[in-house]
Amino acid sequence: MELVWSVPIACLISVIFAIWLAYDVLRRDRGTEQMQEIAGMIFEGATAFLNRQYRTIAVLAIVAAVVIGAIIGYFASDTELGIKTAVAFLVGAVCSGISGFVGMNIAVQSNGRAANAARASLEEALKVSLRGGAVSGFLVVALSLIGVGAMLLIYGGNNLTPDNSLSVVSSIVGFGFGASFVALFAQLGGGIYTKAADVGADLVGKVEQGIPEDDPRNAAVVADLVGDNVGDCAGRGADLFESTAAENIGAMILGASLAVATNNLAWVLFPLIVRGFGLVASIVGVMLARGANPDNPMSALNKGYYVITVLSLIFMFVSVYYLLEDLWFFWAGTVGILTSLAFVYITQYYTSGSWRPVKEIAEASRTGPATNIISGFSIGLETTATSVLAIAVALGLSFWFGTLAEVEGVSDAVKGIYATAVATMGMLMSAAYVLSMDTFGPITDNAGGITEMSDAPEEARVITDQLDSVGNTTKALTKGYAIGSAGLAAFLLFQAFLDEVRHNLGLAHDAIQVDLVKVEVFIGGFIGAMVVFLFSALAIRAVGRAAGDIIEEVRRQFEENPGILEGTVRPDYARCVDITTRSALREMILPGLLAIAGPIIVGIALRWEAEAAFLMVGTMSGIILATVLNNGGGAWDNAKKFIEAGNLKDADGNVIGKNSVAHHAAVVGDTVGDPLKDTAGPSLHVLIKLFSTITLVLAPLFI
Repeated sequence: MELVWSVPIACLISVIFAIWLAYDVLRRDRGTEQMQEIAGMIFEGATAFLNRQYRTIAVLAIVAAVVIGAIIGYFASDTELGIKTAVAFLVGAVCSGISGFVGMNIAVQSNGRAANAARASLEEALKVSLRGGAVSGFLVVALSLIGVGAMLLIYGGNNLTPDNSLSVVSSIVGFGFGASFVALFAQLGGGIYTKAADVGADLVGKVEQGIPEDDPRNAAVVADLVGDNVGDCAGRGADLFESTAAENIGAMILGASLAVATNNLAWVLFPLIVRGFGLVASIVGVMLARGANPDNPMSALNKGYYVITVLSLIFMFVSVYYLLEDLWFFWAGTVGILTSLAFVYITQYYTSGSWRPVKEIAEASRTGPATNIISGFSIGLETTATSVLAIAVALGLSFWFGTLAEVEGVSDAVKGIYATAVATMGMLMSAAYVLSMDTFGPITDNAGGITEMSDAPEEARVITDQLDSVGNTTKALTKGYAIGSAGLAAFLLFQAFLDEVRHNLGLAHDAIQVDLVKVEVFIGGFIGAMVVFLFSALAIRAVGRAAGDIIEEVRRQFEENPGILEGTVRPDYARCVDITTRSALREMILPGLLAIAGPIIVGIALRWEAEAAFLMVGTMSGIILATVLNNGGGAWDNAKKFIEAGNLKDADGNVIGKNSVAHHAAVVGDTVGDPLKDTAGPSLHVLIKLFSTITLVLAPLFI
């Protein structure tokens, strides 16, 4: 068990590494005065929005903590457990909020430096962007590990034994719920903000006025650049924080059953240890992600990921050999690690301009917006096949490997279930690097906007456009990764809920089943699927309403002041920032309340078995729908960039580029995909984890 010390050591190394990365990025030249002014406006707008958003979320979180503590204290007849859960909820909420701020703060200070680096070379711009994103990646994942470990220690870790391990780990489930609660509103609010501004800026600027993307004459352009940070950096940071925390706790709950049977705490602590090793592997990957190919900048990022994959396999072997002492669990972990790699390829295939799907959408744009949208929607639906099959194969293989392990006194079912948890932890080993690549996206997007607005040399804009296209792929990759890990984790979190029910009912492990033949159970599953679709509808509609306000405002400014379009008068950027801020904070409440109220109402009205059906069917529906939204939207976006890069040509070899019929159609398709891939899709990642953490925390209420 000496390996347990690797967890705090890995966290300390990661924090030091993140501080060094921040120093390395912030010491670089901030660029021209014009670049600094634009970057300053983005920083000011993003900070102001997050401050207002988190004040709203804080009020909601405090109320929720009091209610949760009271409910658990009453229904579980355990006041101490109620207080512990409420405190853990608040700690998780605070840590999730910190993750959001961390995710944005360094990133928003990296964009101007990346824009300036693009004036030197592609290699320098890529290095600044990736290292700026890695600050967020490592601090968020390390904070998640520190938070779970610290809560475990505070709530009884010093006296942890196999016999009390389940009750101790169960008492920190509130930490995951608090993280999910904040992440949901952070992702919703940020997603509504970023896509309302983006859609408004594109439709009026590109389609109606024919001006370039990020043109300084567009009043919504600063709001659009702010949105990249509050949605893709802050929102995604909180998203991955809660994902890693919730899945870690779920795996530890499953490990408690084996700890009792084998009298070995390694089953409980294994998830923490293997994730600590993942941080170390990710550090090496970031340092080796270099040597950008001008024709394929993504190759440098892929190189870093391949290194992490190899190191993760080595660390997984060491962890299993010394802790679990049966190498069949290593093969289960290998399945998880390779599944993460599979999702990298699946996402790149469907969202990168180098492959058939994006080219197909670009070709369809020749005949207008309708065929573009039909093609893009069909691609989104198509992506579900490979994603679902990858998750299904990973679950089936890891479960089978688990049944082959020899653990005395433990049934094949329990071993198989724990093996799926090992696979999930294997997939999460690269979480820090994946989040680094995700934050890389908005940094390069902002860098492109700053380059355009500051009249930088055309060569610099070409470099930022290349990196922006790669950034779209890395953002889509992160969403695919999140959905893949959610798919693997869905089974373990479902089993963790059943373990909680068994514990509360005092039943043996095999003495509980969920029977879909029962009408109330069928109804619970049916409602779970419905909540996923209604939630998505509310999120997308919110973007549409907010975008309408932005469109009207940008049109008004163009009409009332012709000097804006002539370039002699500066638009009122602050007005658009204020409109999107107010709209996002208002519109995030209703879908957020639906997500929280849905599972609670079903559990109270129809009891635990129906709640289990709600959880599983809602999770499966959410995974499939999120795959459609994420990959379909990403493909639409890069089809537009494929045309803007001059890659679409007619029969005579002439370029069909910007301001063509095909380009206008692709812009419309991109705006349709925007709220899908950056608002509803990412919010579904959090929603399905929220379902799990709510059911885990409130299990006593549903029995």
